[in-house]
Amino acid sequence: MRERRDMRHFIPNSRINTEVLQRILNAAHTAPSVGLMQPWRFIQIKNETLREAVVTLVDTERKITAKLLADREAEFLKLKVEGIRECAALIAVVQAPDDGTVFGRRTLPEEMALCSTACAIQNMWLASRVENLGLGWVSLFDPLALAELLACPEGAKPIALLCIGPVKQFYKKPLLEQTGWRQGKPLEEFLFENTWPESGK
Repeated sequence: MRERRDMRHFIPNSRINTEVLQRILNAAHTAPSVGLMQPWRFIQIKNETLREAVVTLVDTERKITAKLLADREAEFLKLKVEGIRECAALIAVVQAPDDGTVFGRRTLPEEMALCSTACAIQNMWLASRVENLGLGWVSLFDPLALAELLACPEGAKPIALLCIGPVKQFYKKPLLEQTGWRQGKPLEEFLFENTWPESGK
C-alpha cells in the first residue's frame, strides 16, 4: 500500500499478459459494495482511433483546468497528467445506471454507489502494483462526452480512465510531491475525537 503510486509515465509499445490483466480485473470485482450492488463496469479501450478521441477529451479538460488555476496555469501545463497514449491497457470505469438498491444506501444513494466503485479501483491499483505494473487514474474529462464516446446507456457515468502498464521505475513519492505541486500531510492532522475540533463543542 505504501508503494502504490498514481503513475503517468509508461513504457511505450509495451504489453500486458492477458492472464495478468484478468487477475487485476478479478481483484477489482472482489471489492466490497453496498447492498452487493456491484455498480462498476469496465470498458477496455483497444481501438486506437477511440483512444485518440479520449486523448482529445482529456486534453480539452486539461486546458480548461489550467485556465481555472490562474497564476499556476503555466506550472500546471508542465505537469504530465496522464499516459493514455503510452500505457499498455486503457480501461474506462463506468458507474452503471442505478439498479434501485436501497439496502445500505437510502440516505446516500449516489455516494454509496460511487464509494463501492472506488473500492474496486483501489483493488485494481494494489493488484497492479503486486504485478509490478503501474496504474494511473485520469479524471480530466467531461463524463457526458466520454459516455457518448463509449456508447454508455442512459444513467451510466464514466468516473475514471485507468492507464495500466509497465513502467521504468515507480516514483519514490507521489508525483505531485516530487514536482512541488502539493505536499501530503501527516495522519495526526486528520484524526479527531468525538467531534470536529474546530466546532467548539
